[in-house]
Amino acid sequence: MAPKTPTNITLYTVGTPNGIKASIMLEELNLDYKVHKISFDKNEQKEDWFLAINPNGRIPAMTDKDANGNTIRIFESGAILEYLAATYDKEHKVSYPYASNEHWEVTSWLMWQMGGLGPMQGQANHFNRYAPEKIPYGINRYVNETRRLYRTMDTHLAKAPHGYLVGDRVTVADISCWGWVAHGFWAGVEIDDFPALKKWLYKLLERPGFEAGRHVPTPHTAFEQMKKSPEELEEDAKAGQKWVQAGMKQDAKQ
Repeated sequence: MAPKTPTNITLYTVGTPNGIKASIMLEELNLDYKVHKISFDKNEQKEDWFLAINPNGRIPAMTDKDANGNTIRIFESGAILEYLAATYDKEHKVSYPYASNEHWEVTSWLMWQMGGLGPMQGQANHFNRYAPEKIPYGINRYVNETRRLYRTMDTHLAKAPHGYLVGDRVTVADISCWGWVAHGFWAGVEIDDFPALKKWLYKLLERPGFEAGRHVPTPHTAFEQMKKSPEELEEDAKAGQKWVQAGMKQDAKQ
């Protein structure tokens, strides 16, 4: 493999479906970067130094330097993906030329993920795994909506000649969705119900950039976890329930 391209990028992240979008993109572009693992247990994402990078107090976030050496901040995973494509993908390895038909198709799928797949599956995760009580309406509402969104992808991919969301290459569109689909089991969605989507999921897993990026900043265990029983998954969720509930209480005070 070619040596990595030096950058001034520092990525502030955790190994969540949103967090690994940025690291997968960085690895696909073969960029050298620093990583700061944010501690949710210590509520580090709410500390003043981090809020100066991302005022919303969420991961991932990133800093870089512009052409004049000034430090710039980029927050929200979709914005990070677009920044990296515009700034570091001049050869369009994982993007298309600006204003091309394919560029707007990629943008459409990215917005679809940011406004639909991520938020809806995130709520399915919450009601299915982290809520202090099981509320059937909330679980059914968000799991069913997540399934609808998976069906949208599955139907599209079944007709895609190259097996990607847009055109003949992996793009920001695929990168933005992949981590969420890899964790579909956590939301209560069976990937076997979506054959084209499952094929896409494992096809991208074979790429070195996805394999390296998914393990930043900690090992990505989704494919091991999806083999567990429902009882084992419920046990795994207990640790997350504590910091989710603590985070909600903290947010309510602000």
